[in-house]
Amino acid sequence: MSVPPSGDNTSLTYRDAGVDIDAGDALVERIKPLAKRTLREGVLGGIGGFGALFEVPKRYREPVLVSGTDGVGTKLRLAFEWNRHDTVGIDLVAMSVNDILVQGAEPLFFLDYFACGRLDVDTAAAVVGGIARGCELSGCALIGGETAEMPGMYPDGEYDLAGFAVGAVEKSKILDGSKVAVGDVVLGLASSGAHSNGYSLVRKIIARTGARPDDDFEGGKLVDAVMAPTRLYVKPVLDVLGGFEVHGLAHITGGGLLENVPRILRAGLAARLERSAWQRPALFDWLQREGKVAEDEMHRVFNCGIGMVVVVPAAQAEAVAARLAASGETVSRIGEIVAQQDGQAQTVVV
Repeated sequence: MSVPPSGDNTSLTYRDAGVDIDAGDALVERIKPLAKRTLREGVLGGIGGFGALFEVPKRYREPVLVSGTDGVGTKLRLAFEWNRHDTVGIDLVAMSVNDILVQGAEPLFFLDYFACGRLDVDTAAAVVGGIARGCELSGCALIGGETAEMPGMYPDGEYDLAGFAVGAVEKSKILDGSKVAVGDVVLGLASSGAHSNGYSLVRKIIARTGARPDDDFEGGKLVDAVMAPTRLYVKPVLDVLGGFEVHGLAHITGGGLLENVPRILRAGLAARLERSAWQRPALFDWLQREGKVAEDEMHRVFNCGIGMVVVVPAAQAEAVAARLAASGETVSRIGEIVAQQDGQAQTVVV
């Protein structure tokens, strides 16, 4: 069956279909200086090619590439509703680079994917500006990405993000948790807030309370506490890895302390953590109180104030904590590794 002609002789353009090529070109020009600030050794090309080129630094003898990908989750919904776009790019970078860091990897480069229904150059530039800032803070290069304008796929004012990080680690220095042993000390590095996890519950609690972004909260605004970007632990932790014996690292993302720490524990081991050993940010107290959230649920959904766990031999714990503190981290000795009777690795918060 043939398709009948429409009878309309109007000449159509891509813009008529909802895609603005000129806006895309303008965004690329806005991005170029942002990406340039992230350049580091190994980058062989700039933004605009069909593929990004990167040479693994020659100081690696047996380099193993470590990759990670993630998004920002439903925190984006609050970014849309509260018009806060400049920090979610940092979140995007942090979720991937912190993940590959825990295997001992130095992040080398990052790529982003930004998808929207209609491209708003200012909004997109704010998001990518955050991505570039996250790359600067973690020492990796923003060397490419994709901006997809897809009319009809996303409502105006909304977008989606994905990020991809690649790092390298010496084969002999891969951290896989195999060295974690009974008696090791568990150090916790403070989070900057909820990071990018648990925001479906955060949003439900906000809806229940009727809270507004400009509401006063702990001497500031609620929006600043809720939208605080994920902390980047890369540089301080890499510094420690270069001078101390570290047995394990765990990025505390979705699943909280209860589910992430066991990922680096062998069967027969448990992490015994003392809840009173670290200061929990006021945001989590507010979420628990207003949402009537049980304590176990808090530790299973949120980081509850600890964004990265560092497991070290007891003899080095004090020195490692001092080095991390000197790098600007808030460090707490939150527990130790103990034997687990039933053989299943787990976290116990007491």
